Amino acid sequence: MSDTHLAVARSVAMVGLDGHIVDVETHVGRGLVAFTLVGLPDASLREAKDRVRSALQSCGIEVINRHITVNLSPAGLPKSGSGFDAAIAASVLMAAGKLPQRALDRTVIIGELGLDGSMRAVPGVLPALVTARSQGITRAIVPAESAAEARLVSGIDVDAFEHCADMVNALGGRAVRPVAYGGGSLSGGETSSQRKPVLGAAIDLSDVRGQDFAVNALTIAAAGGHHVFLVGQPGSGKTMLAARLPTILPQLDDEAALTVTSLHSIAGVFRDRQELIRTPPLQAPHHSATMAAMIGGGSVRIIPGAVSLAHAGVLFLDEAAEFPSAVLNALRQPLEEGVVTIHRVRGSAQFPARVQLILAANPCPCGGGRGRGRACTCSSIVRRRYLARLSGPLLDRIDITIGMRVPTRADLARTAAPSSSLVRDRVAEARQRAIHRLKDTPWRLNAEVPGRWIREHSGIDTALVTRLDRAIDQGSVSMRGADRVLRLMWTLADMDERRKPHFDDLAHALTLRTGGPDGADF
Repeated sequence: MSDTHLAVARSVAMVGLDGHIVDVETHVGRGLVAFTLVGLPDASLREAKDRVRSALQSCGIEVINRHITVNLSPAGLPKSGSGFDAAIAASVLMAAGKLPQRALDRTVIIGELGLDGSMRAVPGVLPALVTARSQGITRAIVPAESAAEARLVSGIDVDAFEHCADMVNALGGRAVRPVAYGGGSLSGGETSSQRKPVLGAAIDLSDVRGQDFAVNALTIAAAGGHHVFLVGQPGSGKTMLAARLPTILPQLDDEAALTVTSLHSIAGVFRDRQELIRTPPLQAPHHSATMAAMIGGGSVRIIPGAVSLAHAGVLFLDEAAEFPSAVLNALRQPLEEGVVTIHRVRGSAQFPARVQLILAANPCPCGGGRGRGRACTCSSIVRRRYLARLSGPLLDRIDITIGMRVPTRADLARTAAPSSSLVRDRVAEARQRAIHRLKDTPWRLNAEVPGRWIREHSGIDTALVTRLDRAIDQGSVSMRGADRVLRLMWTLADMDERRKPHFDDLAHALTLRTGGPDGADF
């Protein structure tokens, strides 16, 4: 055995979307045979020593016969998960003289080890390598299953291995695969790249008929990034309309695509993908979703919730009045700030959460209406209590309310709504006009602009502001609601290619706030 008793390999610890380079330091010395892991590991990470021992023995390497101490530095940073296994194995082998000391210069290793030595994928490879690149790392070693995800990060050479023995041999050591090892976990020798995803039928805005006002309002919402509340009888098309909002949103730019893909990677739902997520995501949690499922959490490893997985896309809450009030009210801060901060005893994590919120609800528990079709059997008190489950502060953050009714046969006979591609082009043009107007500000969408800035710096006519302030004095809108009307007015002007809003935009924006021509139905 070599005189070398110390070695260092590197890996990455993720806390939210923030990564930290971790030095995996190993000391092999005299004493009773033992394998000690220190450096604030959690329970799953403390078990790494048993996985590493079995994996190395499966590769024909017996080094765990000395007193081995592995330190994960910085020691004060909480660490969790099985992604440090491969780095611990490499560090132990270097300290034991089984690998060259400089085999891992400017290299990070991420991956879990099976007892047979197989290397297995772990969540968060993409954001981990983004962190590594920013720290001057030029090479990454990952499991073969994570190769496609790792290669999405430019500027880093990626070596991907199916088995620990392959990694050891590539680094200059000597190891053998166990005879029983089948070369992968997929049955029949099928690789992940050979499996074809099952795609559902493509959806398009042109599927919608008889809801002209709702389609136009949804287009305005897409152009300005405004939150929407759809309310109406069952069968009026609320879910159908909401599901098509992502199809009229522009594709994500490089920065947004990298952030969205990183969030899905940390959550463990980004697999077998060859490129960044470019389509605005849609998250539609069931109304039984818990606070942790909606906002994010975890007792050890903090993972993003639905509101963060919908970042740069759409969060759709169908049957919104059935959600627990505490879960709905927890969305108020993310809607205002665009981020979620989750605090735990061992630390905190922050995830981006800038979404377009779409709420959909029936006007009452029975789902009936006061017009055509099945009559409502609910009393006025029951109806008020039902929608009162949606708190005033939450609804005050909604820019557009769309009252929907079940379309008639005459409605269905009308020309269908325009295709998603045509509407998406119109939305993109309106957004570009907003970006040009806001080029010297930190905002890109009208929905993000503070009302005070609009009043003082946007060049809007003072007569319009005075008229709106009069509505505040009369109690027609709140202060927050007035700011949202101002943002809607600018979106309407951008849609019509006008330099600034006028009085028609004020009337239209107020109509959108109150529910449109069918708003009286609820």
